[in-house]
Amino acid sequence: MTRMQLPEATISEMDGVRYLHLGTPWVQGAMHLKQPRVIVLEYVQRMLAWMLWRPQEALADGEAVQLGLGAGAITRFTQQRLAMRTTAVELNPAVIVACRRWFRLGDDDARLRVVRADASHWLRGRDAPRGAVTALCVDLYDHEAAAPVLDDEAFYADCHALLAPGGVMSVNLFGRQASFARSMARIAAAFGTQQLWHLRPTREGNTIAVATHEVAVPDRHTLLARADNIEARYGLPARKWLRLVQPWQPQAPPEP
Repeated sequence: MTRMQLPEATISEMDGVRYLHLGTPWVQGAMHLKQPRVIVLEYVQRMLAWMLWRPQEALADGEAVQLGLGAGAITRFTQQRLAMRTTAVELNPAVIVACRRWFRLGDDDARLRVVRADASHWLRGRDAPRGAVTALCVDLYDHEAAAPVLDDEAFYADCHALLAPGGVMSVNLFGRQASFARSMARIAAAFGTQQLWHLRPTREGNTIAVATHEVAVPDRHTLLARADNIEARYGLPARKWLRLVQPWQPQAPPEP
């Protein structure tokens, strides 16, 4: 899809929840109208599982980047609730307008910057904060939601270069098992197999991958303490995330 063919953003509402679409019934994001700080979609909640890999006392340190704005839920969370410097990169200007008009995304300020750009070009440009990002969330799907728009080893290498030591990337992978395995292999090529995990799929088929840069996984007691802190402070089901997460085990190629 070229820039000239980018779909228009459309809005629907049901049971007190506002949804973002891109010209199809596929949901691109959501916001609870009476509780806009509540993360509605389960897969978006799981995108925030990167917090388990960050020390409790340093959770809001560094910068946050989102590649793919959606309905702005993650962007609002890192900017408003974690008070992190946050950059969101979105190709479709209609999505940016919709987020600011319908999904309570504020104007750019000292903690928020929304960039209209192709994520792959932005990652290689002068403005990308290489080596400074502690939380990178990647959710890059087009209006058909068939497969990630950017999903090769070079892209994930650029994502790795963005992260500071101790930084974490979460990626929404939606689709067939074969495409998931290919995506995980490409992420592993950039981050290393020992720095890659995934959560079990949601009912809708979203699997969240978590890749880290020079992170030593703490013991179970520390992870449970982090999960309790996340649940108490932010109302997110972090203990459930711990039950769902597992290290990536690459499959051996079939014997000839």
